[in-house]
Amino acid sequence: MCIMFVHAFEISLGAAAFVHAGYPFRGPIDEVQDGPVRAVQMKDMDPLDGVHWDRVTRTRLGGRGKADWLLPDDVLFVSRGTRFYAICLDAPPQGAVCGPHLFHLRMKPGSALLAGFLAWQINRAPFQRALRRAAEGSSQLSVRRPVLEALRVSVPPLADQARVVELARLARSEQRLYERLIRNRDSMFESMAEALVSASGHS
Repeated sequence: MCIMFVHAFEISLGAAAFVHAGYPFRGPIDEVQDGPVRAVQMKDMDPLDGVHWDRVTRTRLGGRGKADWLLPDDVLFVSRGTRFYAICLDAPPQGAVCGPHLFHLRMKPGSALLAGFLAWQINRAPFQRALRRAAEGSSQLSVRRPVLEALRVSVPPLADQARVVELARLARSEQRLYERLIRNRDSMFESMAEALVSASGHS
């Protein structure tokens, strides 16, 4: 099903969402056994699967920074590296923050933009082109907060946004299923190859 957008208007991303850097940890995030806080880092995230909460480091907060706890419908944005992308959080556990190398986006009250639609739009080609044009750095590209806030996003009717978010969810589920089928098929072929070697008397 293809959704044809008839009506939409443009605003800056900063007009739709608050944008903050993650918690200002001092240095590396130290793992604390059964620590009360989960600190999401880039290594814990995947564009398809979102946050792998089972991998997230448990720690304690240090320094004087005020924790901005992650809530449902918050968006995390990877602002540096070879790939910029956003994920919308569904049900983060209590006591979770993101690290300083991520941007934490939260929709402003009364925003005409759904969080899931914002994440979807950030990950699509038109916004990705704008990000690449705006990125800075020689050894590692990054996007500064004022630059991200100034980029333009399109705002169609909420009903259309909701349909896109649902279609994107279904597409991710299909992709995970296909990848699982491919892995299973590869495993089957490896088993067949091993059996062939055994049958021919080689090792």
